[in-house]
Amino acid sequence: MFSFFNKAQLKKDDLKGIAKLMYQDVSDDSWDQENTKRNLDFTIESVRYIDMYTKRLMNTEFGTELLSKHFDNLVVRIGAYVGEVIKNNVNQDFYWYESDSVQNFSPNLNELHSVTKKQSVLYSKKKDKVILPLSVVSQLLKGNCPYSNLLIYVEETIKQNS
Repeated sequence: MFSFFNKAQLKKDDLKGIAKLMYQDVSDDSWDQENTKRNLDFTIESVRYIDMYTKRLMNTEFGTELLSKHFDNLVVRIGAYVGEVIKNNVNQDFYWYESDSVQNFSPNLNELHSVTKKQSVLYSKKKDKVILPLSVVSQLLKGNCPYSNLLIYVEETIKQNS
């Protein structure tokens, strides 16, 4: 009689504000100061600067120190930015949700089995489809990503979901 009380609920987790931190709260590094504030405008082309930023994180002494101290925060910020670019360009009903609530709401999503800890994901109720930008960024920063850069990931993801 009251089975609707037991239905799994999706928990929204809006990351747009966190995505903005990519250019609002940057390090003291002169490259970061100049390039992120001026060039990050949530366009597909702006992901080129995110790729340059991630390469600097992985290949400079300053960057590797930042990564070792703030890996999870950097994954969330970069992933949120990349996810917002995707979300703005797919013209579908993708919104940020907590991964565990999506898995409870729609347990047949195979993509979520690769999420090892609670994180935010982009999910479309209409398509019953999930996009995992934070996981992809984490893999990239660890050096085991199936994409050679984030721009390729963004372009392929937009194409697959438009």
